[in-house]
Amino acid sequence: MSANLREVDVVILCGGLGKRLRPAVSDRPKILARIGEKTFLDILLEDLTRNGFENIILCVGYLKNIIKKHFNYGHSYNITFSEEEKPLGTGGGLKKANALIKSSPFVVMNGDSICNINFNDFYEFHVNKKAILSMALVRAEDAQSFGRVILDNSQRILSFKEKAGGIDEGLINAGIYLMQKEILSYMPDEDSFSLEYDFFPKVIDDRCFGFKIDGELIDIGTPERYEEAKRLMGGMK
Repeated sequence: MSANLREVDVVILCGGLGKRLRPAVSDRPKILARIGEKTFLDILLEDLTRNGFENIILCVGYLKNIIKKHFNYGHSYNITFSEEEKPLGTGGGLKKANALIKSSPFVVMNGDSICNINFNDFYEFHVNKKAILSMALVRAEDAQSFGRVILDNSQRILSFKEKAGGIDEGLINAGIYLMQKEILSYMPDEDSFSLEYDFFPKVIDDRCFGFKIDGELIDIGTPERYEEAKRLMGGMK
């Protein structure tokens, strides 16, 4: 089976306030932080289009007009904005974008991290498992600052704990998901909530699977991680 990723919507969550990164990036939303001669958003979109995606939904909030103005040039993909008037969190941002999502499954990804993932393999894994949720996972030596995931032998997710602490090495959430549309019907009634804290721990069942990938998760959420990301990716033109 070969996935037709042109028909799969991608939701990028980039509406957050980015407070932790402000000592290093204060004049723009963090998704527009500079990496070499590009913004982090440019790098994400180039990776997505290289993998065949064409339909991108940006969940924007803080300094959203700067993000919207960033697209005053021609591009080969379709951009739609889901605009937040107040901070909604990762879960609330996705919930608000529901009406714009046409495909099932669809991709959801954080706007402040990137990793090397084969999206065709990820899609086929999701379909073959008949999953309602598939979560990309990487192995980390320091899992304390991320969402730690435990799998069974079939790669079904047994537990998800966001920033549990006290844990060193393990599988962590890479912030990239494939979801069936029906999962949105299980979201809380609140407008503002977190996928990682308020949704995933409650929705995990026998149709939720973890897709393990090799390589390193790069994120720009803090000044220290941003500096490391610039070191690792700064040669990009």
